[in-house]
Amino acid sequence: QVRLVESGGGLVQAGGSLRLSCTGSGRTFTSYGMGWFRQAPGKEREFVASVSPIGSMTQYADSVKGGFTVSRDNRKITMYLQMNRLSPGDAAVYFCAQSLYPQIETLPQVDYWGQGTQVTVSS
Repeated sequence: QVRLVESGGGLVQAGGSLRLSCTGSGRTFTSYGMGWFRQAPGKEREFVASVSPIGSMTQYADSVKGGFTVSRDNRKITMYLQMNRLSPGDAAVYFCAQSLYPQIETLPQVDYWGQGTQVTVSS
């Protein structure tokens, strides 16, 4: 059974930083694309960033380019999202996603989801 567990969320002031982690188990981590999505209250879940199976390619939503960095350490079966210069607009529940697609960008591409971690940004 695939299990994805996020951690690292919390409360941060605007302009601050957080690093999210997602640890996977249940199938060969290195075979799958990984990504981050987020969902704010009253809004649809949206793509944030993704990284290919061996970490050679990354993609970002336009809204986070230049501020967020996605990476993965396959030896630790963990993906990361470094979020810098956070703004109140970044506040949401952040979800880890895994896919057979090497690059994830849309919800239908996702095979498995984590339970989510809350990110709150105070102004």
